[in-house]
Amino acid sequence: MRRDELLDAAESLLQDQGAQALTLAAVAERAGVSKGGLLYHFAHKEALIKAMVERLIEEFDAMIAAQHESTYTRAYMKATFEAIESGRLRRWAVVTGAAGDPELLAPLRDAMARWHAQGLDEEPDPATAQIVRLACEGVWEVATHCPRIVDYAAVRQGLLALL
Repeated sequence: MRRDELLDAAESLLQDQGAQALTLAAVAERAGVSKGGLLYHFAHKEALIKAMVERLIEEFDAMIAAQHESTYTRAYMKATFEAIESGRLRRWAVVTGAAGDPELLAPLRDAMARWHAQGLDEEPDPATAQIVRLACEGVWEVATHCPRIVDYAAVRQGLLALL
């Protein structure tokens, strides 16, 4: 079984049953492999969570790069809305919720620092770019906890107008 399939099984388990259900035995069962097969890829639960967090970061980086926008902020903003509209946001919520140890989220904190600093000095208006990036964080938060209260198309248009 491939590593990504094991990560998918872990994320599925998290989404269906919550962080308390995330055990190596439960992930192995969900993936249809032996616990030894899972341990070949992930020696312990923390390694599994770390791999899920790292995969989310890599996927979001790829989404940003795929936007082919004139500025990093425009690409970041469009990737944010793509993540929300495609359902990937739910994955972020369940994975980060499973990482009860703040150290497991250190790669995410590092990525966020990079995402919020990258290309800022190349923006036509760095202050506005920073405001848009921070607004995207707010959109993520609301979409995670109360998604139906936002007209995402209108918010996207408003943020684009700022840029």
